Amino acid sequence: MSAHDGAAPSAAGAAPTVFGAVLDASTRCIHFHSERDIVAIKFACCLRYYPCSRCHDEAVRLEPTPHATRRWPLAQWSELAILCGACHRELSITEYRRADRCPRCTAEFNPGCRLHAHLYFDEP
Repeated sequence: MSAHDGAAPSAAGAAPTVFGAVLDASTRCIHFHSERDIVAIKFACCLRYYPCSRCHDEAVRLEPTPHATRRWPLAQWSELAILCGACHRELSITEYRRADRCPRCTAEFNPGCRLHAHLYFDEP
């Protein structure tokens, strides 16, 4: 498993560590690496940021005690669980689900990510 520590500081200090097959400081990974693939998701099961579910699953398989993926329940959508790879601001799940761009730096998020929301979040 590789990890990238997002060297650019955020307002609260250093950016959170992003685990998995990370390619750059913008949280792109070997699975999703277009210009707009700049979001990492904190997984509810392990509270670690990964660029995508495939990165999470591949990394977890290598751990001494693998765990199953758990989605964020609707009641916890106020949690800071999304990381903008452009400016390293953390967003709540609710804030992210309502946005097409980062509210801080206006970097555009990949609209195709909405197709995978069911992997990360319980549906309302």
